Amino acid sequence: MNDPTTSPDPLVVTRDGSTVTVWLNRPDKRNAMNLDMWLALEDACRSLDPDTRLLVVRGVGGDFCAGADLTSVGDRPGISYEASNGNAELALTTVPVPTIAFISGSCVGGGVQIAAACDLRICDTTARFGVTPAKFGIVYPPSATESLVRLLGVARTKRLLYSADLIDAAEALRIGLVDEIHEPHEAGEHLASFAKRLASRSLFTQVASKQMIDEVAATGTIPRPIIERWRIEIGSSPDAQEGISAFLEKRAPRFTWTPRRPAVDDSDPPRTEPPSV
Repeated sequence: MNDPTTSPDPLVVTRDGSTVTVWLNRPDKRNAMNLDMWLALEDACRSLDPDTRLLVVRGVGGDFCAGADLTSVGDRPGISYEASNGNAELALTTVPVPTIAFISGSCVGGGVQIAAACDLRICDTTARFGVTPAKFGIVYPPSATESLVRLLGVARTKRLLYSADLIDAAEALRIGLVDEIHEPHEAGEHLASFAKRLASRSLFTQVASKQMIDEVAATGTIPRPIIERWRIEIGSSPDAQEGISAFLEKRAPRFTWTPRRPAVDDSDPPRTEPPSV
Protein backbone atom coordinates (compact mmCIF):
# COMPACT_ATOMS: atom_id res chain seq x y z
CA MET A 1 0.00 0.00 0.00
CA ASN A 2 1.50 3.34 -1.08
CA ASP A 3 -1.38 5.63 -0.09
CA PRO A 4 -1.99 5.52 3.67
CA THR A 5 -5.15 7.60 3.34
CA THR A 6 -6.95 4.61 1.80
CA SER A 7 -6.43 2.53 4.95
CA PRO A 8 -8.85 2.50 7.89
CA ASP A 9 -6.00 1.62 10.24
CA PRO A 10 -4.85 4.36 12.65
CA LEU A 11 -1.21 3.53 11.91
CA VAL A 12 -0.01 2.50 8.46
CA VAL A 13 3.39 1.25 7.31
CA THR A 14 4.55 1.83 3.72
CA ARG A 15 7.81 1.17 1.91
CA ASP A 16 9.59 3.06 -0.87
CA GLY A 17 12.77 1.19 -1.73
CA SER A 18 14.79 0.88 1.47
CA THR A 19 12.82 3.62 3.27
CA VAL A 20 9.99 2.55 5.56
CA THR A 21 7.45 5.18 6.57
CA VAL A 22 5.20 4.87 9.59
CA TRP A 23 2.11 7.03 9.09
CA LEU A 24 0.03 8.22 12.03
CA ASN A 25 -3.39 8.00 10.42
CA ARG A 26 -6.14 9.73 12.40
CA PRO A 27 -6.22 13.06 10.57
CA ASP A 28 -9.68 13.90 11.94
CA LYS A 29 -8.08 13.79 15.43
CA ARG A 30 -4.90 15.52 14.27
CA ASN A 31 -3.28 12.09 14.63
CA ALA A 32 -3.68 12.00 18.40
CA MET A 33 -2.34 8.74 19.82
CA ASN A 34 -4.58 6.09 21.36
CA LEU A 35 -3.64 2.74 22.86
CA ASP A 36 -3.94 0.87 19.56
CA MET A 37 -1.55 3.31 17.92
CA TRP A 38 1.09 2.95 20.65
CA LEU A 39 0.88 -0.84 20.31
CA ALA A 40 1.09 -0.63 16.52
CA LEU A 41 4.04 1.77 16.67
CA GLU A 42 5.99 -0.64 18.85
CA ASP A 43 5.19 -3.53 16.52
CA ALA A 44 6.19 -1.55 13.42
CA CYS A 45 9.54 -0.59 14.92
CA ARG A 46 10.33 -4.12 16.09
CA SER A 47 9.38 -5.87 12.83
CA LEU A 48 11.35 -3.93 10.22
CA ASP A 49 12.62 -5.88 7.23
CA PRO A 50 16.40 -6.50 7.22
CA ASP A 51 16.86 -4.36 4.10
CA THR A 52 15.42 -1.23 5.73
CA ARG A 53 17.87 1.67 5.56
CA LEU A 54 15.74 4.49 6.96
CA LEU A 55 12.61 4.78 9.09
CA VAL A 56 10.46 7.91 8.75
CA VAL A 57 7.58 8.78 11.07
CA ARG A 58 5.03 11.31 9.80
CA GLY A 59 1.35 12.16 10.01
CA VAL A 60 -1.42 11.88 7.45
CA GLY A 61 -3.00 15.24 6.69
CA GLY A 62 -1.66 18.55 7.92
CA ASP A 63 -0.52 17.46 11.39
CA PHE A 64 2.19 15.25 12.81
CA CYS A 65 0.60 14.34 16.14
CA ALA A 66 -1.50 16.40 18.55
CA GLY A 67 -0.48 14.24 21.51
CA ALA A 68 -2.43 11.63 23.44
CA ASP A 69 -6.11 11.22 22.73
CA LEU A 70 -7.40 12.07 26.20
CA THR A 71 -10.73 10.41 25.45
CA SER A 72 -9.03 7.02 25.16
CA VAL A 73 -6.26 7.10 27.77
CA GLY A 74 -6.64 4.07 30.00
CA ASP A 75 -5.77 0.42 30.42
CA ARG A 76 -7.44 -2.65 28.99
CA PRO A 77 -7.50 -6.08 30.62
CA GLY A 78 -3.89 -7.24 30.51
CA ILE A 79 -2.69 -4.14 28.63
CA SER A 80 -1.22 -1.12 30.42
CA TYR A 81 -1.50 2.19 28.57
CA GLU A 82 1.56 3.54 30.40
CA ALA A 83 3.65 0.48 29.59
CA SER A 84 2.49 0.51 25.95
CA ASN A 85 3.49 4.15 25.64
CA GLY A 86 6.92 3.48 27.12
CA ASN A 87 7.50 0.34 25.06
CA ALA A 88 6.63 2.15 21.82
CA GLU A 89 9.04 4.95 22.64
CA LEU A 90 11.76 2.44 23.52
CA ALA A 91 11.19 0.49 20.31
CA LEU A 92 11.50 3.66 18.23
CA THR A 93 14.57 4.84 20.12
CA THR A 94 16.35 1.53 19.60
CA VAL A 95 15.64 1.05 15.89
CA PRO A 96 19.20 0.33 14.68
CA VAL A 97 19.00 2.28 11.41
CA PRO A 98 18.60 6.07 11.07
CA THR A 99 15.18 7.47 11.95
CA ILE A 100 13.56 10.78 11.01
CA ALA A 101 10.46 12.52 12.31
CA PHE A 102 8.96 14.52 9.43
CA ILE A 103 6.79 17.17 11.05
CA SER A 104 4.08 19.55 9.92
CA GLY A 105 1.29 21.19 11.87
CA SER A 106 0.72 20.10 15.46
CA CYS A 107 3.49 18.26 17.29
CA VAL A 108 2.37 18.31 20.89
CA GLY A 109 2.82 16.11 23.98
CA GLY A 110 3.05 12.54 22.70
CA GLY A 111 3.98 13.95 19.31
CA VAL A 112 7.08 15.57 20.80
CA GLN A 113 7.76 12.27 22.59
CA ILE A 114 7.73 10.42 19.26
CA ALA A 115 9.78 13.09 17.49
CA ALA A 116 12.41 13.19 20.24
CA ALA A 117 12.78 9.39 20.05
CA CYS A 118 13.91 9.74 16.41
CA ASP A 119 17.48 10.53 15.41
CA LEU A 120 16.60 13.61 13.40
CA ARG A 121 13.65 15.97 13.13
CA ILE A 122 12.78 17.77 9.91
CA CYS A 123 9.81 20.13 9.85
CA ASP A 124 8.08 22.63 7.63
CA THR A 125 7.13 26.16 8.57
CA THR A 126 3.60 25.15 9.64
CA ALA A 127 4.91 23.09 12.57
CA ARG A 128 3.98 24.02 16.14
CA PHE A 129 5.44 22.29 19.17
CA GLY A 130 4.47 22.01 22.81
CA VAL A 131 4.69 19.76 25.86
CA THR A 132 1.43 20.42 27.66
CA PRO A 133 0.92 18.19 30.77
CA ALA A 134 0.89 21.34 32.92
CA LYS A 135 -2.44 22.25 31.31
CA PHE A 136 -3.99 19.04 32.64
CA GLY A 137 -2.24 18.48 35.96
CA ILE A 138 -0.49 15.30 34.82
CA VAL A 139 3.18 14.31 34.52
CA TYR A 140 5.03 13.77 31.25
CA PRO A 141 6.43 10.20 30.88
CA PRO A 142 9.81 9.95 32.64
CA SER A 143 11.51 8.40 29.60
CA ALA A 144 10.24 11.21 27.38
CA THR A 145 11.45 13.79 29.90
CA GLU A 146 14.89 12.19 29.87
CA SER A 147 14.96 12.35 26.07
CA LEU A 148 14.09 16.04 26.10
CA VAL A 149 16.77 16.84 28.68
CA ARG A 150 19.38 15.06 26.56
CA LEU A 151 18.15 16.84 23.44
CA LEU A 152 17.51 20.36 24.75
CA GLY A 153 19.29 20.65 28.09
CA VAL A 154 17.84 21.25 31.53
CA ALA A 155 16.61 24.85 31.34
CA ARG A 156 14.90 24.57 27.96
CA THR A 157 13.14 21.37 28.97
CA LYS A 158 11.93 23.02 32.18
CA ARG A 159 10.58 25.98 30.25
CA LEU A 160 8.56 23.77 27.92
CA LEU A 161 7.20 21.61 30.75
CA TYR A 162 6.54 24.44 33.21
CA SER A 163 4.77 26.72 30.72
CA ALA A 164 3.02 24.31 28.34
CA ASP A 165 3.56 27.05 25.74
CA LEU A 166 3.38 26.32 22.04
CA ILE A 167 6.41 27.38 20.01
CA ASP A 168 6.78 27.81 16.27
CA ALA A 169 9.23 26.10 13.95
CA ALA A 170 11.80 28.89 14.11
CA GLU A 171 11.91 28.73 17.92
CA ALA A 172 12.09 24.93 17.80
CA LEU A 173 15.13 25.21 15.54
CA ARG A 174 16.73 27.80 17.81
CA ILE A 175 16.49 25.59 20.92
CA GLY A 176 17.51 22.40 19.09
CA LEU A 177 14.17 20.62 19.06
CA VAL A 178 14.33 20.30 15.26
CA ASP A 179 17.30 20.08 12.91
CA GLU A 180 15.90 21.64 9.73
CA ILE A 181 12.99 23.78 8.54
CA HIS A 182 11.68 23.90 4.98
CA GLU A 183 8.79 25.54 3.19
CA PRO A 184 5.83 23.15 2.93
CA HIS A 185 6.11 22.79 -0.84
CA GLU A 186 9.83 21.93 -0.55
CA ALA A 187 9.92 19.72 2.54
CA GLY A 188 8.84 16.45 0.92
CA GLU A 189 11.34 16.82 -1.90
CA HIS A 190 14.10 17.50 0.61
CA LEU A 191 13.16 14.42 2.63
CA ALA A 192 13.26 12.23 -0.49
CA SER A 193 16.64 13.63 -1.49
CA PHE A 194 18.05 13.14 2.00
CA ALA A 195 16.72 9.56 2.17
CA LYS A 196 18.42 8.77 -1.15
CA ARG A 197 21.69 10.23 0.13
CA LEU A 198 21.53 8.21 3.36
CA ALA A 199 20.89 5.03 1.38
CA SER A 200 24.08 5.64 -0.61
CA ARG A 201 26.23 5.73 2.54
CA SER A 202 27.61 2.82 4.54
CA LEU A 203 24.97 1.23 6.74
CA PHE A 204 27.83 -0.25 8.76
CA THR A 205 29.05 3.24 9.65
CA GLN A 206 25.53 4.48 10.37
CA VAL A 207 24.55 1.60 12.68
CA ALA A 208 27.85 1.64 14.57
CA SER A 209 27.76 5.42 14.91
CA LYS A 210 24.16 5.42 16.12
CA GLN A 211 24.83 2.89 18.85
CA MET A 212 27.95 4.68 20.08
CA ILE A 213 26.44 8.16 19.96
CA ASP A 214 23.36 6.98 21.86
CA GLU A 215 25.59 5.43 24.54
CA VAL A 216 27.46 8.72 24.96
CA ALA A 217 24.17 10.61 25.21
CA ALA A 218 22.80 8.18 27.81
CA THR A 219 25.87 7.44 29.93
CA GLY A 220 28.60 9.88 28.91
CA THR A 221 30.86 7.17 27.49
CA ILE A 222 31.03 4.22 25.10
CA PRO A 223 31.23 0.94 27.05
CA ARG A 224 34.19 -1.29 26.27
CA PRO A 225 32.03 -4.22 25.03
CA ILE A 226 30.49 -1.99 22.37
CA ILE A 227 33.91 -0.70 21.31
CA GLU A 228 35.13 -4.27 21.02
CA ARG A 229 32.00 -5.37 19.16
CA TRP A 230 32.55 -2.85 16.39
CA ARG A 231 36.32 -3.38 16.33
CA ILE A 232 35.67 -7.07 15.60
CA GLU A 233 32.82 -6.32 13.19
CA ILE A 234 34.94 -4.02 11.05
CA GLY A 235 37.23 -6.94 10.32
CA SER A 236 34.43 -8.83 8.59
CA SER A 237 32.63 -5.86 7.06
CA PRO A 238 33.13 -5.41 3.31
CA ASP A 239 32.27 -1.71 3.45
CA ALA A 240 35.70 -0.28 4.33
CA GLN A 241 37.47 -2.05 1.47
CA GLU A 242 34.67 -1.11 -0.93
CA GLY A 243 34.68 2.53 0.15
CA ILE A 244 38.43 2.89 -0.32
CA SER A 245 38.37 1.04 -3.64
CA ALA A 246 35.54 3.23 -4.92
CA PHE A 247 37.42 6.38 -3.91
CA LEU A 248 40.60 5.27 -5.69
CA GLU A 249 38.64 4.19 -8.77
CA LYS A 250 36.62 7.41 -8.79
CA ARG A 251 33.23 5.66 -8.73
CA ALA A 252 30.25 5.50 -6.42
CA PRO A 253 30.67 2.86 -3.70
CA ARG A 254 28.39 -0.17 -3.52
CA PHE A 255 28.11 -0.87 0.19
CA THR A 256 26.69 -4.29 1.07
CA TRP A 257 27.02 -4.73 4.85
CA THR A 258 23.81 -5.65 6.65
CA PRO A 259 23.35 -6.25 10.38
CA ARG A 260 23.49 -9.79 11.64
CA ARG A 261 20.38 -10.87 13.48
CA PRO A 262 21.44 -13.17 16.32
CA ALA A 263 18.82 -15.18 18.17
CA VAL A 264 19.70 -13.31 21.35
CA ASP A 265 21.44 -9.94 21.39
CA ASP A 266 22.42 -8.90 24.89
CA SER A 267 23.29 -5.40 23.69
CA ASP A 268 19.63 -4.63 23.01
CA PRO A 269 17.78 -3.18 25.99
CA PRO A 270 14.84 -5.21 27.23
CA ARG A 271 11.28 -4.00 27.08
CA THR A 272 10.50 -2.33 30.32
CA GLU A 273 7.52 -0.78 32.01
CA PRO A 274 8.18 2.86 32.83
CA PRO A 275 7.96 3.76 36.52
CA SER A 276 4.62 4.92 37.83
CA VAL A 277 4.13 8.65 38.13
